Amino acid sequence: MSKIFIMLGAAFMMLGVGAGAFGAHGLSSYFERFPSLEATFETAVRYHVYHALGLFAAAWLADKYPVSLTAWGGYLLVAGIVIFSGSLYLLVLTRQSWLGAITPIGGVAFIAGWACLMLAAWRA
Repeated sequence: MSKIFIMLGAAFMMLGVGAGAFGAHGLSSYFERFPSLEATFETAVRYHVYHALGLFAAAWLADKYPVSLTAWGGYLLVAGIVIFSGSLYLLVLTRQSWLGAITPIGGVAFIAGWACLMLAAWRA
């Protein structure tokens, strides 16, 4: 389990750095036309990277406390990255504001993932 979370964490970190660079350089003229979207993109990248780092914590916990709650925690962090940050990336790139209604589902996945990791450590 820990190997999966390390690989996912590294992959999501790589994508997060790439997304940050794309936003800073590739989208600079886009953000000049739509300045309000820049903060949204930065939020997506920030939460993406924070929770990719969280996957390394999930990997460590998976070795230390190999219970199903640890796996749930890691996979919920993955779901949170995809849903929270993914919906914000799409919102920025497509300017479809309805995508903002999906974002809180990813936020709930983040919260649930951290709660699972906390409970896994507490119960062990």
